Amino acid sequence: MNCQPSQSLLGADDPIPVRTVNPAGTSSFLLIGDHAGNAVPAYLAPFGVSDEEMVRHIAWDIGIAALGERLAAALDATFISQRYSRLVIDCNRDPAAPDAMPEVSDGTTLPRNAGLEEADRATRVAAIHAPYHAAIAAELARRDAADRETVVIALHSFTSSMRGVARPWQIGVLHGGANDSFARAVLAGLTARGDLVVGDNEPYAMDRIDYTIPQHAFAAGRRYVETEIRQDLLASDEQIAGWAALLEDVFTGAL
Repeated sequence: MNCQPSQSLLGADDPIPVRTVNPAGTSSFLLIGDHAGNAVPAYLAPFGVSDEEMVRHIAWDIGIAALGERLAAALDATFISQRYSRLVIDCNRDPAAPDAMPEVSDGTTLPRNAGLEEADRATRVAAIHAPYHAAIAAELARRDAADRETVVIALHSFTSSMRGVARPWQIGVLHGGANDSFARAVLAGLTARGDLVVGDNEPYAMDRIDYTIPQHAFAAGRRYVETEIRQDLLASDEQIAGWAALLEDVFTGAL
């Protein structure tokens, strides 16, 4: 599924905002990658953030693009992901929220986000945020029309420390009420292995800050889970392959 970019922000040489892997997947799982990419539209260059910063956790969820691809293949699932950096616009935030386009992220100042006018914010929403969520909604509507149940799985990763505080969890399971039976089954499956430090709503809790899962799963009563994997455990192809195999087993068992 290709969503046409807004020409006011994205030019002909910019990537389209939405990437869909295995669109014909037969699995009931729909994999989502809110922060899978770290691209910046050419129109916003110079963005004022160094190349070193743009590959850090502040810019994207490290390892998630590759993990989503592997899981899509293993599960025969569709993977919908967002190509642009969360620093340009965070697609797991309400577009009206101040931190959807933050001025500072983990101590790094973002010059191009300083003092944005409402028109500037609206342009980013129209070009990136809206097409991404429209693609998810369209895929869900297509499945609903075919009377096909969908379990929404949001894939995220987190940094091993934040503001000097180490995070011991290897993987976290986020859930926030609604139909969280699948999320709880995933949590139980991971915990039962006995070889992982598993966070229950750690290192983040699913609350009003999250946007994607509440938007696409809660109101419709869909089963869902949001997973967070520590980024130092997604640093190599071998590690990513290992997590893909582990999650394939756990997700299938939870279903």
